[in-house]
Amino acid sequence: MKRIFFISILTLLVGASTHAQGIIDKIVGIVGNEIIMMSDIENQYIQMQSQQMEITSNTRCEILEDMMFQKLLYVQAQKDSIEVTPKEVETELDRRLSIFVNQIGSEQKLEEYFGKTIKAIKDDLRSTIEEQMMAQKVQQKIIGDTKVTPSEVTKFFESLPADSVPTIEAYYELSEIVIKPEVSKEDKDKVISELNKIRERILNGESFSTMAVLYSEDPGSAMKGGELGFVSKTDLVPEFSQVAFNLTSPLDVSPVVETEYGFHIIQMIEKRGNMMNFRHILMKPKVSMEALEAADKKANEVYEILKSDTISFIDAVKKYSNGDSKGSDGKVMNPYYGDAHMTDDFLDPYTKMALSSLKEGEFSKPFLSSDNRGIRVIKIVRLDLDVKEHKANLKDDYLTLQRAALDDKNSKLVDEWVKDKVKSVYIKVDDEYKDCNFNVKCWIK
Repeated sequence: MKRIFFISILTLLVGASTHAQGIIDKIVGIVGNEIIMMSDIENQYIQMQSQQMEITSNTRCEILEDMMFQKLLYVQAQKDSIEVTPKEVETELDRRLSIFVNQIGSEQKLEEYFGKTIKAIKDDLRSTIEEQMMAQKVQQKIIGDTKVTPSEVTKFFESLPADSVPTIEAYYELSEIVIKPEVSKEDKDKVISELNKIRERILNGESFSTMAVLYSEDPGSAMKGGELGFVSKTDLVPEFSQVAFNLTSPLDVSPVVETEYGFHIIQMIEKRGNMMNFRHILMKPKVSMEALEAADKKANEVYEILKSDTISFIDAVKKYSNGDSKGSDGKVMNPYYGDAHMTDDFLDPYTKMALSSLKEGEFSKPFLSSDNRGIRVIKIVRLDLDVKEHKANLKDDYLTLQRAALDDKNSKLVDEWVKDKVKSVYIKVDDEYKDCNFNVKCWIK
């Protein structure tokens, strides 16, 4: 079964702010107590067109089947009392938005593209993401820990008709040296002082929630009064968790805490078992122009050292880089697939420009970019691999074909589950779609 909703992350993001025009809306599918509207299908169809995805005469049918499949999983999730925490949803929202921000260039450009704030975009997506995550948990239970052997991968590839061999999108593999501007003690002290003043106002009776709306720089929680929802210790960075979970009484307010994100004050709201609900106010020290210029100067010094060929790129990463990729010897990892294949969709405009003039093995001049927290940094990137679009083959694309073979095996397991499950769940498909060529034939009863 072709499952669009698990594949197209950008379509999901764009679809949340698009509304099909010029159609009379109606219910076209019912699964249990869940409904699918014609506008849902049209929105998805329009966005597939805008993303230049493959469109056929059966595409609307595929979208409907995909949505019915998700609803069936969601109905089962409700039956099994499967839950996702607000923190899990927020983390997934941040992950997906960070991919789109990285592609479009900045949060400001993303807001301009949608014509709404980051908070509004998140609010539009939150219930959809929660439903999708619950559905994914059910799907994971169905497929379990399925694996494929090398012989199964070979058999899968050899069974593909010539016109069905997948085309591998052009991608890069790259490494980077990241020089983050140093934040001065003076700038840090200024933020700490501001937070202490806010903390004092709260202790004197002013509302923490109001202060969060007014002053917090966490776009995900500020407009909710700083509230994070119920989280466990492992959901939070250690520095935050250690202080937050030592708060003992509701409405307690912590001293100022420093984490990789900036400086926080935290208020406990409620405890339930091992889970606690908090509010926080985040403030970030501002990077001065002097600090940015100093980072640029250091990056240029590193660039000259690299040019002199007295140090390898990996050793330069270990010695000079202070970015998140340092732990992987500078290798940039795809945030969605977890491998090193970086397509254009996952590269910011500045990195694309830097790569455009490089050959394999060459490194760029330093350039201004930003990290995944939106902090301005200076980067040097090396083009490790430049793979052009091509038809898949076992020699060069084994891992991709292994994923495809595993997906095929899992898909067959899920299809069997669907065939069994629809026997006990109310399903109705609008007459307009009863002639659809569905992958699983049991949707029409």
